[in-house]
Amino acid sequence: MNAIGIVPARLAASRFPGKPLEKMLGMPMIGHCYHRTRLAPGISSAYVATCDDAIAEYVRSIGGNAIMTSDKHTRATTRTAEALEIIERETGNKVDIVVMVQGDEPLISPETIGETLDGFEDASVTIVNVMSKLRTLEAFKDVNNVKVVVDQNFNALYFSREPIPSPWKGWEHLPRYMQTGIIAFRRDTLISFNAMEETSLEQIESVDMNRVIETGGKIHMVLTEAQTIGVDTREELLDAEELLRSDAVVKKYLD
Repeated sequence: MNAIGIVPARLAASRFPGKPLEKMLGMPMIGHCYHRTRLAPGISSAYVATCDDAIAEYVRSIGGNAIMTSDKHTRATTRTAEALEIIERETGNKVDIVVMVQGDEPLISPETIGETLDGFEDASVTIVNVMSKLRTLEAFKDVNNVKVVVDQNFNALYFSREPIPSPWKGWEHLPRYMQTGIIAFRRDTLISFNAMEETSLEQIESVDMNRVIETGGKIHMVLTEAQTIGVDTREELLDAEELLRSDAVVKKYLD
């Protein structure tokens, strides 16, 4: 199985412009995401997909692979799909699995990235998405955190920026799961996703994966116990940087 990692990133993020190049422990955030992806078990090669020369130049300066994509993308997943097609065309090798690691997930462990591949041992699984637990009510209510509810087989039922399930009867007992930006696709599934029009709930929530659910597809969710922070604000950047200080993975790539 040929599995690759692709990290989509752009400077023009609406909530935190320029964040991929913001430094954490002296290294731009996109550098942390790239290194953690390349270190993931089962990943044959890692790439950063971007429309910004500054990001591409930095990635290449650390020996990484940068793929230039269109600046018209509004979704990380469609940028990843374009990068996949470019990679296959340039390498001449067909890819089986693509693990998308969004460029604002600097705390994700290589092992968690690699664990997404285990889900594809089931031939019926076409998409695997990592989720983590939301530990506080504040985080549960934060619209920057995409919540997900799952069925008894851990397939996603819905993604929302609202707190779901509803906390109207209390929140402590709820299964409070947050979607992370670690999503693995079978190759043909990603290509098919890219060919579809955006759907209404996808647009309302600004969550790519609602497109899959709205059109009848399935997304298998994998729970990680590790603490993750998808960086959407400067405060979250500082919180993530503090956690990185005691992170063992950093020592593998940061001198």
